[in-house]
Amino acid sequence: MSKPLAISMGEPAGIGPDIVLSLYARRAELSLPPFIVFGHLGFLAARARRLGLAIDCAEASPAQAPALFPRSLPVLSLAGDVPDTPGIPAASAGPVVVEAIARAVAAVRAGECAALVTAPIHKGALYHTGFAHPGHTEYLAALCAENGVEPLPVMMLAHDDLRTVPLTIHVPLAEVPGLITGKLILDTLAVMHGDLRRRFGVAAPRIAVSGLNPHAGEGGAIGREDVDIIAPALAAARERGIDAVGPLPGDTLFYPPHWRRYDAVLAMYHDQALIPIKTVAFDAGVNVTLGLPIVRTSPDHGTAFDLAGTGKASTASFEAAIMMAQTMSGRTE
Repeated sequence: MSKPLAISMGEPAGIGPDIVLSLYARRAELSLPPFIVFGHLGFLAARARRLGLAIDCAEASPAQAPALFPRSLPVLSLAGDVPDTPGIPAASAGPVVVEAIARAVAAVRAGECAALVTAPIHKGALYHTGFAHPGHTEYLAALCAENGVEPLPVMMLAHDDLRTVPLTIHVPLAEVPGLITGKLILDTLAVMHGDLRRRFGVAAPRIAVSGLNPHAGEGGAIGREDVDIIAPALAAARERGIDAVGPLPGDTLFYPPHWRRYDAVLAMYHDQALIPIKTVAFDAGVNVTLGLPIVRTSPDHGTAFDLAGTGKASTASFEAAIMMAQTMSGRTE
């Protein structure tokens, strides 16, 4: 049998475990590939009961998971205190959340699992446990370091053929211009180009790059960043064989006949990249981390504490993340 996907449990007080359990209950209907959850067996069983789902959660190894999957939810069970308290994070659960991510990454890197799908975490809850990373993605990069060198993780939001990457992410808008450098643009484009070929099967990727300022600066009349930083970086990328087009005006780039000319779009800041995805696929977009030695996808939503334990959370994004991870992991590298 094929290797299972690894799913990290995520924040127990959030909707991640609910969605994993709900999707498993519909595994045959949705033709889901086998997966194994890295988390706390007792907690998952308790949450399933709370949701009224008749699911048998069984302790398993990745090697046992594919055969077990049709009748029981395989769980690589981790020790710890994980109470079933929807909407109320428990400090005692933090170490288990962090270990679940680490163990899942290790299983994928060891070839025991095909790819990683991560349920949302709550960074605020983890900081109280000594979690020292700015976020989920940075922790994954640290776990994937080789010889002390971490890969450059690049966040891509994807839905069907619309793929967007924000060059800068969770920073104040006022700080964005100072963070845009030719090196960052060139490094990000290199990661995008490589993973579009390796992970998405695009033989000759064409990447659109948005400008920072209105109308991409109008030749320097509305800001100099587009002329002085972005355009030279794109010229350097083209010299390296990367088909990068731009800088293009952000207000017209995402008109469907325009973006469909490209395999992905590199935008300059968070909202410039995420608004198009949220507009066309609010419940079904997938967060993909490029640049890692493993395939990692995640639903494009957070913990949604207010919906935890209710069974009302949409499963669409997590389902899409599972199916995309399966497709990406099946490609020849």
